[in-house]
Amino acid sequence: MKFRLDVGPGFSLAMLAAAAVLTAGCRQDMHDAPRYEAYEASASFPDGRSSRTPPAGTVARGWLREDEALYTGKIEGQTVDAVPFPVSYADLKRGQERFNIYCSPCHGRLGDGNGMVVQRGLRQAASYHQDRLRQERIGYFYDVISNGFGAMQGYAEQVPVRDRWLIASYVRVLQFSQNASISDVPAEHRAELEGGGAKPEGGAKPPAGTADAPPAKH
Repeated sequence: MKFRLDVGPGFSLAMLAAAAVLTAGCRQDMHDAPRYEAYEASASFPDGRSSRTPPAGTVARGWLREDEALYTGKIEGQTVDAVPFPVSYADLKRGQERFNIYCSPCHGRLGDGNGMVVQRGLRQAASYHQDRLRQERIGYFYDVISNGFGAMQGYAEQVPVRDRWLIASYVRVLQFSQNASISDVPAEHRAELEGGGAKPEGGAKPPAGTADAPPAKH
């Protein structure tokens, strides 16, 4: 046996009205939960502010930064002369990769200050091969990468701490690659150069504070 329910216009309107009432009743402004917004006034505290000042000495998780040399490139205001962790050949390869991404557009792949944006008419970038920068400590380059210098912006937001050190290490490699002397060649390979033998792969000593650095090519 089959039954058929005839639904008229009045029934449909009643159903729509009931649905609207139920929807409105369930909402109760849940999108605006009872909480204080930033800088909102509050009667719960004597100063009338809902935003509370953290207790003295409070440090956000992950921001303690006890290692001054690692995070600033300095110790008591003086730039350090070594990377604060061992740097391998693989690390230098990453430093090269990061350098080519963030630094070479201005400073060029060789670090000579003749990057593509300079070739297109923008301001001349510094060459890493000038005497002043060759004599700078490696912590100086980390500091400049982090905070900027002159017309150069800081890259602390784009480049993590460790990668900044790897870029600085690669800058030192570039400097050796363009300014190595016979005294930089390991003693066991000098005879090959002085005697006119086969030219070695390289010989420039690795950057200060690095390990397993690849030899510079001449």
